[in-house]
Amino acid sequence: MRSMWRGSISFGLVNIPVKMYAATEEKQIRFNQLHSLCHSRIRYVKVCPTCGREVNEDEIVRGYEYEKGRYAIFSKDELEKFQSRSTGTVDIIRFVALEEIDPVYFNKTYYLEPSETGGKAYLLLKEALSAAGRIAVAKITIRSKTSLAVIRIFGEVLALETIFYPDEIRPTQRLQVGAATPYTEKEFEMAVSLINSLTEPFRPEHYTDERRQDMLELIEEKITGREGIAPETPEQEPPMDLLAALEASLREASQGMGEGVRH
Repeated sequence: MRSMWRGSISFGLVNIPVKMYAATEEKQIRFNQLHSLCHSRIRYVKVCPTCGREVNEDEIVRGYEYEKGRYAIFSKDELEKFQSRSTGTVDIIRFVALEEIDPVYFNKTYYLEPSETGGKAYLLLKEALSAAGRIAVAKITIRSKTSLAVIRIFGEVLALETIFYPDEIRPTQRLQVGAATPYTEKEFEMAVSLINSLTEPFRPEHYTDERRQDMLELIEEKITGREGIAPETPEQEPPMDLLAALEASLREASQGMGEGVRH
């Protein structure tokens, strides 16, 4: 892997030189838009609808739409004042327990690797976090954007995860979550039994993106000239009543747990 950022973790008066690597990659199949007649790739251009012509980059300014169709215009120099300058450090602010942060806050994960001279301090921080049962809350600037982040232990390495600010989490107060009719005691017991019957340790290797795998197979067939037939969309089953659905799910769960079904 190629490191995407080099700097140091600022831990009190200690600086730990580190390299940062993206921990995840989204394996999404991407398609290009082509002209159906000649299969040439479609080119995207920036066109002004009023002037009716292509616009060069040096003619473009930034505008904030404060009302429909009305903009506050900003020059590049004005926006430059708000660009964060990378300090080259991950500044630890405080330490908290991992369970205090709801998963909705987590955004992007990176691996941290000690640089040539940072091994001892890196190991010290990792072991200290483990002994204290804490994670570090920090700030980091990546590509002129300052982000809130946490540093925690992942396997044998330290991981940095950028997290959202509180005002970036959408409120839930307006969502309607009440049931139209109350559930019965038996339905509640069956639901708990179903949860218990499907409970097992999390094994990520048991889960695959079946849609992506099917698409890759179809792509391979097209490349080799053996086009497959897309599976038919199954007919929608009539709705079951809640209790019957729970009973059926429990029967399937009791059979599937013994067979080690993968999802």
